Amino acid sequence: MNKIKILLADDHDMVRMGLKTYLMLEEQFEVIAEAAHGQQVIDLLDQMDTDDMPDLILMDMMMPIMNGVEATRCILKDYPHLKIVILTSFLEDDMVVEAIEAGAVSYILKTVSAEELIYALQGASRGMPVMTGDISQALTRGIRQRSSAQEESSDLTGREREVLMLIAEGLSNKEIAEELHISIKTVKTHVSNLLMKCELEDRTQLAIFAHRKGWVTQY
Repeated sequence: MNKIKILLADDHDMVRMGLKTYLMLEEQFEVIAEAAHGQQVIDLLDQMDTDDMPDLILMDMMMPIMNGVEATRCILKDYPHLKIVILTSFLEDDMVVEAIEAGAVSYILKTVSAEELIYALQGASRGMPVMTGDISQALTRGIRQRSSAQEESSDLTGREREVLMLIAEGLSNKEIAEELHISIKTVKTHVSNLLMKCELEDRTQLAIFAHRKGWVTQY
């Protein structure tokens, strides 16, 4: 029986040690390498011969230097055949969506049972997504929230979006007027329209709103 070769990535030594110890007790798995962050995973892969490559990467989400989502995007760009499973302590809707969009086969919590972990890894090795009910719900919520944010964003004109981004960056009406080469009166009109469309009361709430929606990073 060909073993499933696994590369473990987690910034906590004890976590990696525990996972490696457990997985090596399963005849079907072989842990061939370990990494403490995403960039180290990429460096290891770049140094490997084709025959030595892992079949599966079991990777933590929150790591220094390069996190699991960023690493997943980079890895699959150069090694699209690899299967990646995110193993994390975080059950946040947007994180689940980002991981799956990046190309991870599955997203599982560190609180899963040993049997659930094995099942997820077996499925991932065949390209089959395996998620617990809470992860599936988080994914559904995250997709809905993103869809809602896109709908709200589409209600704003291009100029209103520009003004909103500058408000989120902390610029005053005068500074926004200078940045966009428009009058202060026009800026005030845009701010009033933004407050009405977003159903908010002041520019501080607008700034918070923009950051929470993730729109600030679009500019």
